[in-house]
Amino acid sequence: MSVKVQICRRLKDLTRDDLEKLTKTELVDKVIQLQSYNRQLKNILHKKLNESDNDDMIKLTESGELSKDGGTEGIESTETMTTIEPNQEKSLSRKFDFSKTFKRHVLLKLLYFGWNYQGFACQEDSNNTIEFHLFKALTRTCLIESRSSANYHRCGRTDKEVSAFCQVISIDLRSKFPEEHQFEECYLEKEFDYCGIMNRVLPKNIRCISWMPIRNYLFSARFDCVTRTYRYFFPKGNLNISAMQDACKLLQRHTDFRNLCKMDVHNGVTNYVRHIEAANVRLCPHENESKNKGYAMHYLEIRANAFLWHQIRCIMAVLLLVGQEKEEPSVINELLNVEKNPCKPQYTPAVGFPLNLYHCEFRDKSEQKAMNESRQDIKDIRDLTKWLHSENNLRRLIENLQSEWSRAQIKATMIRSTLYDLEQLLENQFNAIDVNFQISLLQEDVKCRSYQKLMNRKRCESLNNRIEHFVKKQRLTVPKQKDSVEVQEFSMP
Repeated sequence: MSVKVQICRRLKDLTRDDLEKLTKTELVDKVIQLQSYNRQLKNILHKKLNESDNDDMIKLTESGELSKDGGTEGIESTETMTTIEPNQEKSLSRKFDFSKTFKRHVLLKLLYFGWNYQGFACQEDSNNTIEFHLFKALTRTCLIESRSSANYHRCGRTDKEVSAFCQVISIDLRSKFPEEHQFEECYLEKEFDYCGIMNRVLPKNIRCISWMPIRNYLFSARFDCVTRTYRYFFPKGNLNISAMQDACKLLQRHTDFRNLCKMDVHNGVTNYVRHIEAANVRLCPHENESKNKGYAMHYLEIRANAFLWHQIRCIMAVLLLVGQEKEEPSVINELLNVEKNPCKPQYTPAVGFPLNLYHCEFRDKSEQKAMNESRQDIKDIRDLTKWLHSENNLRRLIENLQSEWSRAQIKATMIRSTLYDLEQLLENQFNAIDVNFQISLLQEDVKCRSYQKLMNRKRCESLNNRIEHFVKKQRLTVPKQKDSVEVQEFSMP
C-alpha cells in the first residue's frame, strides 16, 4: 500500500532581513556563489546562441514553409508574408504577429533515434534533448509563439539514448482557417503541411511522420493515452528464449513493481503499482533463427497504461539472466512479492539504447471537459479524427531511413564477415564450440567469477526506509491522517 507524501519546496531567495543577519564572510560567500551562477547562465546562453543558424537567411512563405535565401524549394505561393533580406537588419528583429492568425489543436506523431541525445525532455544544463530541437523548429517556423502558450503535452518521457518510433505530442499550432472550417475535408487538404515544414529544420534523426486534427482543445497526449507499447531489441546469443517467454507470462498482472524499477522517492513517487497488459519475446520479422543462430534479432514487446522509471530496463536485465539460465523464470514471482521481499536485490538495469517507444493508443473522446460549449451536448462526436500523411514527406522519410540503414548494415555485414572467418578458424584449429557473447553488451553488471543468485544478493533500502530518509532531510513530509484526503498520490506517468 502506497504512502501519501508531499514534496518540501525550499526557498532559494533570502529576504533583506535574512541578509542583514549574515556575517561579512557569509555575504562574501553568497556573492561568490551568485557570480559563479551567473557565469554558468552566460555559458548556457552563449551555447544556445551559437547553435542558431545565423548564416542561413530564410524566407517564410504564406504556406509556412522555409527555404534558404535565393532558393525556391518548398515555396507553394509566390506571395510571401515575410522576406528576410541580408541587408535589412530591421526585418531580422521583426516579430510574427500571432494575434492575426488562427489556431488548431493537433496530435503530432514523431520518430527519433535517441542514441546521441540526453533524453526527450528539456534540461537546464543541456540543449542535447529531443524537446529542445522540437521547440526550436516550432518557433523558427512560427507554428507556435512559445511553449508556455502552446497547450503542449507529451505521450511519453523517454530517457537518455532511448528512441521512439511513435512518440505523440498534443499542441496548438497556427492554422490557415478559422475554427468553423478546420474539420472540413477541402480545408484540411489546403492546411499547412506541418510535417514537411518541421522536417526541413529538424535534425535528420528527428522526424515528424503525421498529424491529426483534434476537436477538443483539452485533449492531452499524456492523460488521454490508454496504452503505451515499448520494444527492446536484442540478439539471441546464448539465450533460452523459451524460458524468457515463460518469465514474461508472470509479468502480466496488476501488482507492485518496486523491485523491477528505479525508485524515485525523492520526487514524491511512492505508488509503484502498475498493470502490465502484455509482455512477449518475439523473433524480428525477416529473421531466420536457424540460419543466423546466435545472431538472430529478437525483441521484448511490453504494453501497459504507464511505466515506472527504468521499469522496462530492469525487467530486461532480469529476463537476460533467465535467458542465460542463471535464474529460473519463477524469480519474477519472488521479485513481485513485495510483502516477502520488500527490499530490491542489487542489480544493474540493461542498457538503454535498444529500447524504443513503439506504439501509443488514445481514447476516442477525452475525459477532459470540452472548451467549446456547443460540442459538449454532442455525446457521440469523437475527439480523434484520422492521421493525415503527405506522400512527399513519407518518401523523404523512407529515403532518409534507407540511407541510415545502408550505413549501419554495411558496417554490420563487414563485422559479421570477419566474425564468420574467425569462428571458422577457431573451430578448425581448436575444435571449439560456438562462442555466443552477443548479449554481453546489454549487461553492465560487474563480471564475477562465480554468479550469485538475485535473491541472495545484498538488498537495497526498502520503500519505507527511503521515505523516512527524505523526511529526515526535510525533502518530504507525511501529512496527518485528516489532511491526507487533500494530498495527491504521486506516480510517474
